[in-house]
Amino acid sequence: MTDDIRAGDLLKEHRDSIDRLDAILVYTLGERFKHTKAVGKLKAQHDLPPSDPAREARQIARLEDLANEAQLDPEFAKKFLNFIIAEVIQHHKSHR
Repeated sequence: MTDDIRAGDLLKEHRDSIDRLDAILVYTLGERFKHTKAVGKLKAQHDLPPSDPAREARQIARLEDLANEAQLDPEFAKKFLNFIIAEVIQHHKSHR
């Protein structure tokens, strides 16, 4: 087997793994948003604010720790979670 063929096989394996992981991320986010939408409805029913800064801070710290354990840039993880939190807050505000 030539080096070019083997490299092509390895590239395909990596890309197949990336595709599977992308699907996992999308379905995981879908599941997460089902729960955050339910939280938003509960908050609206009980006249609670759409955001919870203390919880958000705890979640960001938790995610930074997880990112470090996973050898992922914690700043990227923080930006990612902040993006998700902003979307969740918009969902919660729409229930009002």
